[in-house]
Amino acid sequence: MRHNLAFSILILMLFSFNANAQSLKKAQLKKDIETILSKYKAKVGIAIHNDDYTDSLTVNAEHHYPFQSVYKFHLAIAVLNQVDLGVLKLDQPITISKAAVTTDLYSPIKEQYPNGVTLPLSKVIDFTVADSDNVGCDILFELLGGPDKVQAYFIANGYQDLSIKLTEEVQQKDWEKQFQNWTTVGSSNKILYDYYRNTKHLLSETSHQFLWDTMRGTRTGLNRLKGDLPPGTVVAHKTGYSGKNKKTGITAAVNDIGVVSLPNDKVFFISVYVTDSKEEEPVSAKIIAEVAAATWKYVN
Repeated sequence: MRHNLAFSILILMLFSFNANAQSLKKAQLKKDIETILSKYKAKVGIAIHNDDYTDSLTVNAEHHYPFQSVYKFHLAIAVLNQVDLGVLKLDQPITISKAAVTTDLYSPIKEQYPNGVTLPLSKVIDFTVADSDNVGCDILFELLGGPDKVQAYFIANGYQDLSIKLTEEVQQKDWEKQFQNWTTVGSSNKILYDYYRNTKHLLSETSHQFLWDTMRGTRTGLNRLKGDLPPGTVVAHKTGYSGKNKKTGITAAVNDIGVVSLPNDKVFFISVYVTDSKEEEPVSAKIIAEVAAATWKYVN
């Protein structure tokens, strides 16, 4: 009886010790992030969750941050849902006209195919997510019936605190319009987690694999989440950028959200949105890189 009691007390003490140690580490991470943010002239929203979503840290969590191109991740999910329903196919041909690529929008498709092209849907998604192609983005929106269809999909699946209202073409014509497409950091991280783990079977196995292979292949914003992480770290992520307001010099969005792989085969989920920034883009990107590096240190 005494042996059992002593054993129970020992287990309780070890549990308490581990919990206290974890609490101290988290307090240090929070302090480290506060130190990072104090160096820069910007408002920064952060959400961090561990591998099983049982531990978290958020900063400025209630603010509505302009999505910019981060919403292409959400768009890809909605398209893949239609693939799973049999409405669309990844290998179906998508015709992109010369008129569609006659635009001032940023578009690697435009640069590679100035006279237009027919590509499989899978390639259009890859351009849209991995290269943040705006022509591809708006073609996908059109394929679904508009941004409202993407918004409706996420609302129907129980997600709140996001607004997907305007195409790239529309939001880029007027600086103020970008703020109609917004999210909270918590919403971004929850969607990252749910669609990465896929325990709710929100996507088929094939679509899930395609989505995360595409996210791991992202070719934009390599100086953001990945910027200060150890070389070779696998990060599945999506970036967004508003450019600078020519009148005020303010940058509304330098964003990166993603899933960072760890050496122990676990991951962490992180969303960082930099807004109202008086810094140049590389400096705003450095904020994201430093936050990701501090988190890496905390979870390892």
